[in-house]
Amino acid sequence: MRVKRDPNRWLRRLPLVAGVLGSILLVINRLAFTPELLASQSRSDALGIFLSAVLILTGLLWQQVQPRPPQAATLQGSPGCDWHPELSEREKLELAWASHTLLSTTAARTVVIWVEGRTLLQRGILASPGQLPSLQPQGTLQQVLKTGQPVYLGDLRFFPARAEFEGLLPAGSQAVLCQPIGQKGCLILGSDRPRSFSRQEQAWIAAIANKLETLFA
Repeated sequence: MRVKRDPNRWLRRLPLVAGVLGSILLVINRLAFTPELLASQSRSDALGIFLSAVLILTGLLWQQVQPRPPQAATLQGSPGCDWHPELSEREKLELAWASHTLLSTTAARTVVIWVEGRTLLQRGILASPGQLPSLQPQGTLQQVLKTGQPVYLGDLRFFPARAEFEGLLPAGSQAVLCQPIGQKGCLILGSDRPRSFSRQEQAWIAAIANKLETLFA
């Protein structure tokens, strides 16, 4: 996963640049353009040095607080792709497109598609390659099906509901997003990083789930 560069990096450097530039200009003004030093000039220089120092300190502090992306965990699983044997060729084609798109354009490392009591597909890093997991709606999945709203567990370490995904997602999964597919199923995505699904990705995942809903309508 490519680490995105901080879009505000130049803004963070602005106080530092302004402070250094101000200090240099004060020195040039004192040495080159002040033949006679007045008391008022000394007070102005002192104020200018103080302001420059504040800007430099602010710039250095802003450099320290740059956000860092969370570290990726090692998933204890194997890459694979398993299909339900009763899927039609059209359904396989649609699910192949959806799962490939999710794995290549979002933070998802595992994709599970469950509809009407059947696990239709698991793809990515899998807990049990070659064996489709049996999934019974409970807890989080029941909530998703009942409300029709997604549930995003951004850091599984802090959610007791993580036990529901043992055996479904590979050990070491850090975050899970459950996106409803209408009222019939759920799109379950696991990631190797906590708080990894951005709002833009969540909107894209919802759009794909809506497309899958029409497939199984």
